[in-house]
Amino acid sequence: MKKINVVAAIIKHKDKILCVQRGENKYDYISKKYEFPGGKIEEGEVPEETIVREIREELHMAITPEELFITVEHQYPDFFITMHTYVCSCDDPAVKLTEHIDYKWLSSSELKDLDWAGADIPIMEKLMLS
Repeated sequence: MKKINVVAAIIKHKDKILCVQRGENKYDYISKKYEFPGGKIEEGEVPEETIVREIREELHMAITPEELFITVEHQYPDFFITMHTYVCSCDDPAVKLTEHIDYKWLSSSELKDLDWAGADIPIMEKLMLS
C-alpha cells in the first residue's frame, strides 16, 4: 500500500476559511471533492516550507503558517495518507486556480455544506468546534 506524507493549509482571512475543489481524478472517491489545499512533502523539506511552496504554486498566494492544527491519518482504498494541517494567514485573499476547479471562502459553520475528501473531514469537523 502506497503511503503519502502531505501538508494542508487552513488559510484564514477575516473569519473565513479557504476551501478548494479538486478536479476530475482517476480515484472517484476524491474526484471533485473539496479539500484544504496543500501537497506532498519533498525530500529535505520541513512541513512549513512545503505548505508555503505548494500554496504559492497551486493558488499563487503568499501565506504564513502559524501553528499545527491537526495531523490526520486516513486510509483510502488505494493509498494511505498522513496529512499535517497548519492554520495559515494571508494578507491578500486573491486566488488563482491552477490545479483546482473551484474555491470558496466560508465561515466555519458553513464548512459542513461541502462534499469533502475523506481525509479532510476530521479537519472540517474540528474547525466547526473551534
